[in-house]
Amino acid sequence: MDLKKHLRFFGVRVVSKSFFLIAMVLVIRTLLLPESWGGFGGEQSPRPRVRYLEVPQIVWGLNNQKIAFARACLTARLLNRTLLMPSFSATLFYKEIHQLQPISFDKVFHFDKFNSLCKGFVQLARYSDLHNRSDTLVVQKGSGRKWTVERDLDQLKELNRRNYETIRVVGKNPFLWHDHFPVKDYAKVFECLVLVDEISKEADKVVAKIKELGSESKMMMMNGYVAVHMRIEKDWMIHCKKREQRSNMSEICSSKDEIMSRVANIPGLKLPTVVYLAVADALVEDGSILNGWREGLVAVEKKKLGVLEIYKKHPYLIQAAIDYEVCSRADVFVGNSYSTFSSLLVLERSAKMARMGVVTACGIGMDVRWPSSYAYNLKAMGESGPRPWMTNLTDSSLQAISYGSNNISC
Repeated sequence: MDLKKHLRFFGVRVVSKSFFLIAMVLVIRTLLLPESWGGFGGEQSPRPRVRYLEVPQIVWGLNNQKIAFARACLTARLLNRTLLMPSFSATLFYKEIHQLQPISFDKVFHFDKFNSLCKGFVQLARYSDLHNRSDTLVVQKGSGRKWTVERDLDQLKELNRRNYETIRVVGKNPFLWHDHFPVKDYAKVFECLVLVDEISKEADKVVAKIKELGSESKMMMMNGYVAVHMRIEKDWMIHCKKREQRSNMSEICSSKDEIMSRVANIPGLKLPTVVYLAVADALVEDGSILNGWREGLVAVEKKKLGVLEIYKKHPYLIQAAIDYEVCSRADVFVGNSYSTFSSLLVLERSAKMARMGVVTACGIGMDVRWPSSYAYNLKAMGESGPRPWMTNLTDSSLQAISYGSNNISC
């Protein structure tokens, strides 16, 4: 009798200990083993919570690439997905795609700062974050006249119901995708783009040279400097002349003399001041771009500043990024409203003004706390200066910025 009692008691203890050990194993497995571990019997792991969007390599000019990147981010947001960090193109080829030199996003912009600044809006991921690379749906992006905005949106709605870990979109560059997003959403993405230190420091050197020149000349550096995106390069003039003919317009191209005259008549501009000319020097046929400026406007370009070597050691994309940063820091920026470079820069400056509470810069001129922007290809109403320029942040799409416009809000 006593032996049976001991056996029953021992059996209960053995069973209790067994249950305890099994429970501990399950807890440890849950805490320590990755989600992708298949478990016993080859059972399928649960689908990861984070889903991704992959897009083709981004190509063309710096600001075309920034727009394409932002559109890819906003498409990922629409699909409730995280964008896999895309490749940009360091070189500039429009037709010879095989000659494009890819460059990773994080070689140009801060990866972690982007995710920090855009947290809760859009996010980037690395390919190493993928759990199952085979769990991918490949989608051909539609093209041609029959591929309307409505059809494109229907495709996105259908994709939003797909539960693959990754949707890989193949085909045309995101810059050419249909645009479904308001300007303010693009502005938010651009706000999160911060140049990596290596590029930002190169821009620091150029700006320091500009300010040093102003200081040596005893100029009123309280005004900072003026930056002019001077589009008079041979390839640009061919492009804009053709566009003027197609659209039956005459306010797209501007000669060197027209640009100098408009800049000289900016209202409220205090002289003397330095005028930095952002221009593709190698493509300029007129070697006299520094001559003929109004007294008090000291025009400089890369060679005169002694910074040409800073640019030469970098590929096209980085050179453009340095110039863009130099222009963005100017107190006054003057550009062409049909240039993507100029248009995107004014968008970012306008967004900064909006965050400061400035609703419009039209007619305020140099009294605005944040730097002013102008379009030299458009004449100010009733005046000889350039037209004040501020992006309409309430636009429903980026059409005017992507392709240019003479409707510049002011």
